[in-house]
Amino acid sequence: MSEFINNSHPRLESLAGFARELIKGGNGRLLISEHQQAIDTVTPEEAMQVLDQLLVEGFSNATVKAAVGKIINAFYKSLNSHIWAQPDENHFLSLLMRENREVVGIMTHIKTVVKSLFKAADADKPGLLGELWQQISRLKLYELHYIKKENILFPYIEKAFPQFRCLQLMWSFHDDFRRSIKNLESILLSENPDTDLLSKELGKLFFVVLPVIFREEYIVFPVAYRSIPVKGWSDMLRQSSETGWCYIVPPEPEVSDLKEGFTGDGKIGLGTGSLTPGQLMMLFDHLPVDITFVDENDEVCYFSGVKHRIFPRSNAIIGRKVQNCHPPESVHIVN
Repeated sequence: MSEFINNSHPRLESLAGFARELIKGGNGRLLISEHQQAIDTVTPEEAMQVLDQLLVEGFSNATVKAAVGKIINAFYKSLNSHIWAQPDENHFLSLLMRENREVVGIMTHIKTVVKSLFKAADADKPGLLGELWQQISRLKLYELHYIKKENILFPYIEKAFPQFRCLQLMWSFHDDFRRSIKNLESILLSENPDTDLLSKELGKLFFVVLPVIFREEYIVFPVAYRSIPVKGWSDMLRQSSETGWCYIVPPEPEVSDLKEGFTGDGKIGLGTGSLTPGQLMMLFDHLPVDITFVDENDEVCYFSGVKHRIFPRSNAIIGRKVQNCHPPESVHIVN
C-alpha cells in the first residue's frame, strides 16, 4: 500500500479505501456501510487528503473528477455539520463567501425564470428569454471569483497544505463553468433558441456552480483558513484588488509592505518579486525591443545591450541629456 496509507491514521486508510473502491465500480451502499464510522466523521482536511491520495496513486484527473461528486455526497453529512472558526467580515475568505451568496441568489432567479419559460405560451417566451440572458450575463461576472481562487488562493494553499492536488479538480470545474456560459450565450443569441439544448446546458451549469460552492465553503476554505499564516491573508486581499471582485464592494487593501531596492541577499526588490542584477540584465537584453531609460532630468541612465539594435548606442551616452543624443530636427519628437 502507498506511503500515505502506511503513515496515516486508520480513518484515512478507511476513507481512501472507500473512495478507491467506489471509483472502481463498487456498490456505493455497501461501501458506505463498510466504512460508515470514518465517513460519518470525515473532516475537510481528510476529504482533501483522500482526493489527493487517489491522484498520487495514479488515478487520472478525469477519473477522479467523474467520481468526486459521489465521494463528496457520501461525506456530505459530516462536512455539512463541521464547525470551523469563521473569519471576520473583511477577511479574504469572507469576501469570497459574500460573492457566493450573491451567486446563489442569481442561480435561484435563473431557476425561477427557466421554470416559467418551459411552461409559458409562445407570446411570453421572448420576454423570459431576455430575462434569462440578463441573469446569465450577471453570472458571467462570477469568473472573477474563480480567477482569484486559481491565481491567488490556490498558490498559498499549495505552500501550506501538502495534499493540495485536488485543487486541480476544482480548477477543471471552473473551466466547465466557463464553457457553459459560452454555450448558453450562443444558444440565447440564436434566433430561435433550442429549448432542449438550453435545458441540457443549464443542467450542466447547476451541476457545477452550486456543488463547487459547497466544496469551497465546507472543504477548501476551512483547510485554507487553518493552514495559511495570518500574513498570507492580508497579502491575498491586497493582490485581489488588481483582479477585482464581483457583486460586492471590498474594503480598501492595506499598503504593500514589499520592499524595493536591495534585499540583502544579492537581489533587487521590485515590488512584485525580486531578481538578481544578472537576471535583470538577461531579461532586458532578451526582450524583442530596444530599451533606453531616461530619468526625470532628461538624462540617459540605461540602455539594453541587445546584439542587433535598431538604433546605435554606446556607453558614452550614459548621463547625457537625451536631447543631445538626437539631431536638432527630431528633438521636438524626443521632447
